[in-house]
Amino acid sequence: MENTEKFTNNKQIIAFLTEQFPACFIAGAEPAKPLKIGVFQELATRLENETRVSKTQLRGALRQYTMSWRYLHSVKAGVKRVDLDGVEGDEVSQEHAEHAQLTLKESKEKAFANKKKTEASKAPVRAPKKVAVPNRKKTVVKKTPLQPEVDLSQYKEANHSELKVSQAVKVLLGKTPVSATVVEILKEEVQVQLDSGMVVKVQAKHLIV
Repeated sequence: MENTEKFTNNKQIIAFLTEQFPACFIAGAEPAKPLKIGVFQELATRLENETRVSKTQLRGALRQYTMSWRYLHSVKAGVKRVDLDGVEGDEVSQEHAEHAQLTLKESKEKAFANKKKTEASKAPVRAPKKVAVPNRKKTVVKKTPLQPEVDLSQYKEANHSELKVSQAVKVLLGKTPVSATVVEILKEEVQVQLDSGMVVKVQAKHLIV
C-alpha cells in the first residue's frame, strides 16, 4: 500500500528528495552539487501529484538544503550546476560563488558566536567589584551617518503590483545587490530564488529592477 502520510519537517522532505532525485540531491557526507537555477519550478512540476508534500514545504526544505554548509561549500566558480536528473548545465559564476562563500562565512561566524554565548552562560558568574568613579562631564559624540556602500540611484525600487514570475530582479542583501529571479508573488511578499540556488521571501521594497 502506498504511503500517503504527509511529511512534517524539512529533514523528512530532504530525505525524500535524495531518494527521488539522487543525482541532484546528495545524501550523507558526500560533496553536494550546485543546483540548476530555477530548480524549484522544475521540482514543483515533477511533484505536483505528490500528496505528502506541498509547494510551501518544498520551498522551505530547498532553502534549508541550499543554506547548509555542505551545499555552500559546493558552490564554486566554474563548477557545473545540475538539474533533477543530474544533467550538468551552466557553470557557477564568480559572483554566485563569492556570494555563497560570504553566506558560508557569516553562517559559521554566527554559529561560533552562539556557541561562545552558550558556554559563557554556563560559566559561574562572579559579582563585579565596585569601583568608585569620579563625576565627569559627559562628552557628546556626534554620530556621522553612514554612507551607502553602493550608489542605488541607478536602480528603480520594484513595484509589487508590477512584478512578474520569472522576472529578473536584484535583492538588497548586505552591501551589494544580489541577482535573483521571481518565482512566486504572494499577497504582501515576493518569493525569489537567488542565483546561488537559495530561495528567500522578501518584500517588494527590498527588490530593485
